[in-house]
Amino acid sequence: MVFIDLHTLFGIGDRRPGRATQKIQPLELAPGVWQMGLITFMLLGSFMIAFTSNAVNLTDGLDGLAGGTLLIAAFAMMVLTWISASQRASYFLMVPYVPGSGELMVIAGAMAGACLGFLWFNVAPAQIFMGDTGSLAMGGLLATIAVCVRQEALLVLIGGVFYLEALSVIMQVGWFKFTRIRFGEGRRILLCAPAHHHFQQAGWKETQVVGRFYLIAITLAIVALVSLKLR
Repeated sequence: MVFIDLHTLFGIGDRRPGRATQKIQPLELAPGVWQMGLITFMLLGSFMIAFTSNAVNLTDGLDGLAGGTLLIAAFAMMVLTWISASQRASYFLMVPYVPGSGELMVIAGAMAGACLGFLWFNVAPAQIFMGDTGSLAMGGLLATIAVCVRQEALLVLIGGVFYLEALSVIMQVGWFKFTRIRFGEGRRILLCAPAHHHFQQAGWKETQVVGRFYLIAITLAIVALVSLKLR
């Protein structure tokens, strides 16, 4: 087993002549690990991008909700792209090393900055709105970055709020259609879908829904980043 301290990890160790340098070898896959073929990877990546794009679009229903959660997710993705671009950091944290992915960190950072500037005018009462053009594109970009750095699984955690919103719509519509066929009358699981409208109908104020969804998004982002070390 090879142990790498922080100085070696970040490349700031002692560089005096004669100092031994450690060459990092690529990690080997454990026996039994299933490797996806090209077709499977393309199908999974396309599904993740399309689903995330529409999930962010469904989240864009309250002032500041989509912009703030996208800001949190973009920042977390920026950290993941930095790790994937660093051979030392990716080896230390046991994540795929993707050469050249450091450029994606710039894109993720620009995305976070754009969301921050947008959020200044989008908080309640909103003066500008993201709309389908913005939410679909931003969701697709977030998923594309995750696919490029091979972090589709962590995207499910980082974008947990988006997927919660999408699943609430799928469950509501599916259950309504099933009960209409089964009992002759459509029934609902939630008071209203997507989920943020359910909490509004339950008595939460708009700012309460947005603020609490922010807290959920921050918690999920922290869990996703901490899980790297727990591997």
